[in-house]
Amino acid sequence: MGREVFVLDNKLSLIHDQIQGTLERTVTRQESSAKSDVPRRYLGKRVYVIITNADLKKDQE
Repeated sequence: MGREVFVLDNKLSLIHDQIQGTLERTVTRQESSAKSDVPRRYLGKRVYVIITNADLKKDQE
C-alpha cells in the first residue's frame, strides 16, 4: 500500500487507492490549542491536514 503526496507549482496531488472522501472544516479555539472536528467513522484512520493561505474572515464576507 503506497502513499504519495506531491506539491508541484502550488498544485497538490494525493495518490492513494483507498481514499474514502474529503472534508473541509474550520479550525476552532480550544483553550490554549485549536481543533477541527471530524466524524466518528474516521476514528483510527490516517488523515492529512492541509493548511491553505485562504483568509477565513474574507471568505465569510
